[in-house]
Amino acid sequence: MKRKNIIKEVLIDNQNRDFNQVRKRSLTLPINSNKIVSLTGVRRSGKTYMLFDTIKNLLKKDIKKSKIIHLNFDDERLQLTTEDLDLILQAYRELFPNNDLKTCYFFFDEIQNIPNWEKFVSRLYETISKNIFITGSNSKMLSSDIATSLRGRNINFEVFPLSFNEFLDFKKIKIKTIGSKQKSILINALDAYIKNGGFPELIQIPEKYHQKTLQEYFYVMLYKDLIERYDISNSLNLKYFLNRILVNIGKPTSVNKIYNELKSNGYSVSKNTLYDFLDYSEAVYLNFSLKKFDYSLIKREKSEKKNYFIDNGLINALTFKFSDNYGLLLENAVYLHLRQKHKDNLFYFKEKKECDFVVFKEDEINKIIQVSYNIEDKQTLKREVDSLIYTGKKLNINKGIIITFDSAEDEIIQENFKINILPAYLFLFDKIYKK
Repeated sequence: MKRKNIIKEVLIDNQNRDFNQVRKRSLTLPINSNKIVSLTGVRRSGKTYMLFDTIKNLLKKDIKKSKIIHLNFDDERLQLTTEDLDLILQAYRELFPNNDLKTCYFFFDEIQNIPNWEKFVSRLYETISKNIFITGSNSKMLSSDIATSLRGRNINFEVFPLSFNEFLDFKKIKIKTIGSKQKSILINALDAYIKNGGFPELIQIPEKYHQKTLQEYFYVMLYKDLIERYDISNSLNLKYFLNRILVNIGKPTSVNKIYNELKSNGYSVSKNTLYDFLDYSEAVYLNFSLKKFDYSLIKREKSEKKNYFIDNGLINALTFKFSDNYGLLLENAVYLHLRQKHKDNLFYFKEKKECDFVVFKEDEINKIIQVSYNIEDKQTLKREVDSLIYTGKKLNINKGIIITFDSAEDEIIQENFKINILPAYLFLFDKIYKK
């Protein structure tokens, strides 16, 4: 079958899709923004369904489905090259010769699979339509190498697996006020969320299939998003490196140490390659590096960084190390919550004592946060309080937060320093706890 005919077939299939069952997320994409709306995020996090939700909203506004042009470049039928992209416009014009392309809405999913896609999208934007939505699994899809093409034309939104709020919505758990019954429901939901993570598909399938499903996710990320995309010849080195990142969650990660481990075990690899691996895994949203706070920008960049992972369920599916380590799983969940809200304004602090998270807002330190699964032990509580007070004195802030799994809300004032103790089910539940 000729490629143009295949494109026609896919266009019609996608226009006839049933969008009624699409679940709404917290994020609503702008319509008619006169910008290229882009979504980036890890595979299976829900980017495609964000596009479906936008299409659903357009149909509600009486936009005809014939004016929706949706292509997913992960579709095996679409083996397109850069030169083939114009066939999309030709195929559409042949299908709907009476429709004006300027009034159409273009949805291009996983567009990074097409080399030089940005030139086509830029031309489309400049000459045909301002209604363009694109997704990609690579956070560098819109970085410096293509910024020249899209500068001033693009607004980007990151899509993560479900937040705790969204997890509750997908589970059809409705909480408006918190009494003893609602608290019990939230604690049970949080326990499941911390263990199983937030990939949307898992809500719909039995728990006995979660681990296998998540392992398949990782397999595709590893081979399609990393090995194939970045032409990595030695997959063993990459697997070893990712495993070391995984088992070291929440702790400073030394690439030099991993390099020495590989060399001592007979692996042939350069340090630069390992640094590339770290960049690549962050680019596809598999893990995130958290910088150590310093007022000096240079020292921040040179600091030893902590690493966190995209999803708790994925962590548990890939290693047994964390299955009972609820403290680190809770810390990873809190990091993901903060990362979505504060992005580059998030750090950790470490001198004589350490603080898990330092949050900036409008160039000022806004919060310092410790995460501890349980603080019933007096020594544990003292350690967390002392760390916050020490950090507060160093950073000139007189309040902090300790997040636990399910401790009762409380307040401690010590040395003129106020500490709020918050259970994670409350801190993560934005509909009740406004930050």
